[in-house]
This record gives sequence, structure tokens and C-alpha cells, in this order.
Amino acid sequence: MVVGQAYEELHGQTSKLVENMNYTPLYDPEVGQFRGGYDVAKGALTEHHYGMFYTEPRVASYIAIGKGDVPQDHWWKMYRTLPQEWDWQAQIPQGKSVKYDGVDVFEGSYVYKDKKFVPSWGGSMFEALMPGMVIKEKELGTQALGLNNQRHVELQIEYAKEKGYAAWGFSPSATPTGYSEFAATPLGTSGYKDGATVTAHATFLALDYAPEAVRKNIKALKNFKMVGKYGFYDSVNVETGEIAKAYLALDQGMIMVSIANYLQDGVIRDYFHSDVIGQTPEELLKKEVFSIQ
Repeated sequence: MVVGQAYEELHGQTSKLVENMNYTPLYDPEVGQFRGGYDVAKGALTEHHYGMFYTEPRVASYIAIGKGDVPQDHWWKMYRTLPQEWDWQAQIPQGKSVKYDGVDVFEGSYVYKDKKFVPSWGGSMFEALMPGMVIKEKELGTQALGLNNQRHVELQIEYAKEKGYAAWGFSPSATPTGYSEFAATPLGTSGYKDGATVTAHATFLALDYAPEAVRKNIKALKNFKMVGKYGFYDSVNVETGEIAKAYLALDQGMIMVSIANYLQDGVIRDYFHSDVIGQTPEELLKKEVFSIQ
């Protein structure tokens, strides 16, 4: 979608790619959520769903609604927080039920450092901020997604201070022996451990929300000797100084897109929302009010 809007000569090709991606087979109309995937070996859809709203799959939900592959009420059938009776989660959420487009939505929230927020699944920056690279969450979701994104950035920074870490930015990343999930644990419904592991893409994703803090954190990452020939290595253990000397295409892409958006006033988001698919669900962003005001 972005490429097609940015380069007119490629619009025909990119439009075909977008249209050929049919989200309908993964949608469960009885639940109003997407299945986790299709198990080829079993020849069946997975039993679990993408139920948590504040995670990276919301960008797929937004596009699927914009295309008309799934109904608009899918947006309201994902959990802002899990139900209060699910007492295994990190906190029992507080909030109230609000009706949007005829659908009752429990607008719940957690609290950390005296600040209310809507949790992601694991508490990572990727879950929180990746969709905002293309969706105008900050601009249009001023009382919901945009505000919550701001909270997650602030709380990741505060979490690192609480732990005594010299840098912040917790998100799934490469390790010296492979790949693992990392997060600011209190920000998740079932929070990942932080592993004292910081990744550069989590810093750059926060540019639109805390540019000065990002600048300082970049300097901190440089002090760990994280910069190589092709940019930032993927992660560093801020306790041991051990670096994962790998470049992940996804993570480098998030860094570059975040920089482009910051320097060019949201240019990637503008291209995305220039497409009718990006425009169609915009009202969903505007009308919601999270219980974190």
C-alpha cells in the first residue's frame, strides 16, 4: 500500500498483491477474531485466536477491515484487557463496559508507576508501536491508541530506571545464540522477562513520542559498542555487555521507517492513509476512548 502510493508506476502491481491477500479464511465470525494460523500438518485452523487488541496483529485487523475482508465490528471484539474473571493475568484490570457500533467493549486498564495503560500480551515495544509506523494512531487515536503508545514509551523508560539499567528498549530480538522475546515485564498481560536485553529497534520506534529520550538512549547504546559496519547490532545485554552481532531485516526496517517518519512528518503513514484501505477504518481510531485518561 505504501509503495503503491509513493511510486505511481508500481501502483498496479502493489494493488494486485494487496487484493490477492484474502484475510477471510483466518477469520472466525463466531468469535469475531482471527485464528492464530493454519496447521498444515493437521489440515486445520489453530484453536487459539489473536484476541489481544494491543499487539502487532492489529495492523492486519485494520487492513482486513479496510479491504472489507472482515466486518468492522471485528475491531471491537478484541480484548483491550482480558476479562476481570481471568485471574491468572498479571493484574486484575479496572474499567467499564462501553458500547461502540452496537458492541460492548470492556475498556479496562492496568497500573504501573501510578500510570494507567492498556497492556500488550508480553510488554514489548514491538507489540506496542510497530503498527503506528503505518497507522495514524498518534494523530487520530488521541484518546486511545496514541495515548497508550505514549504511556508504553514512558513506562519502558521508567522500568529500565527501576532495574538500574543503563539503557532501555525491550522487545523480541536476536541473542548471541538465537532469538528470544524480551519486554518490560509489568506492561504485559503475561509479561515476557526483560533478560537485561535491550534492542535498538525499540528505541527508534519511540521517536515520535520521546525524541529527546531516544537521542540520549542512542548515545547509551553506542557506549555499549553496538554500532557495526551496517548500523546497530540487534541487541546488547546491559548487565554483561554481551552483544548479539546480527542484523535482522525486520528490525533494521523498523529503524529506517521510524527515522523516515520522524524526519519527514509521518511520510510513511501519509502514504498508507492515502490508500482507500487505510482511510476506510479511520473513524475506528477516532471514536475510541481508553480508560487511561
